[in-house]
Amino acid sequence: MIEFLLQPFQFPFMRNAFWIALIVAPPTALLSCFLVLKGWALMGDAVSHAVLPGIVLAWLAGLPLLIGAFAAGLGAALLTGYLADNSRVKRDTAMGVVFSGMFAAGIVLYTAFPSEWHLDHILFGNMLGVGAEDLRTSALIAAPVTLILALKWRDLMLHAFDPVQARVSGLPTGLLHYGLLAILALTIVATLTSVGLILAIGLLIAPGAIAFLLTRSFGAMLVAATLVCLLAMIGGVWASFHLNSAPAPTVILILTGMFGAAFLHRTIRGRTA
Repeated sequence: MIEFLLQPFQFPFMRNAFWIALIVAPPTALLSCFLVLKGWALMGDAVSHAVLPGIVLAWLAGLPLLIGAFAAGLGAALLTGYLADNSRVKRDTAMGVVFSGMFAAGIVLYTAFPSEWHLDHILFGNMLGVGAEDLRTSALIAAPVTLILALKWRDLMLHAFDPVQARVSGLPTGLLHYGLLAILALTIVATLTSVGLILAIGLLIAPGAIAFLLTRSFGAMLVAATLVCLLAMIGGVWASFHLNSAPAPTVILILTGMFGAAFLHRTIRGRTA
């Protein structure tokens, strides 16, 4: 039994997959709580799709791909906000137009200028191909993001619940708003080499949604989301080894199952009460 449990740790590529899971779980889990609280679930989806043209343009310019991804992701978030604030178009509509257009532009650029980067690895990640450089890059992004969210969660929570009260209280609401958008773009960049662009949205929504169903305070929600995400990430990587499946989709399936269980638990408890 012990040998069965520890078998995946005997392989270097599996150990790297476990490490990247431990690195990206805390920032995505904490950020998911704020996205769920603010109703920004689709914002994570939009930014994750919108980074594709930035990646291709950065490759063509000979720049680090992460710089292009961050610039495109933040640009998409800012453009969505500008369109929503300066037109009759609602935010979700502007979001759909911006991210679909940028994602389509990325596909066109990718097919027009073929590179050694495989599109599947960009879209769906490659946790089993993560190297030491990928681990360092993700850790350098994930560590400050986690620290900022952990230290400023009360300010961000007030801004999410009541922006007017946050402004009256003297909080820099503009900095909090655009800072959260920048953190969102950075977090997606950190998950780029692991779960990819499309599946990153699962990590940015499911942990916060599960914790929202299970807890009654925002502080407890942050802790629960982090534990849920860590459990799903480690469990998904471990299960993928024995199931001979891809780690990232396995992680998302586990998170989906956990959400279903949390929903049933909340429903049953509510009827009993």
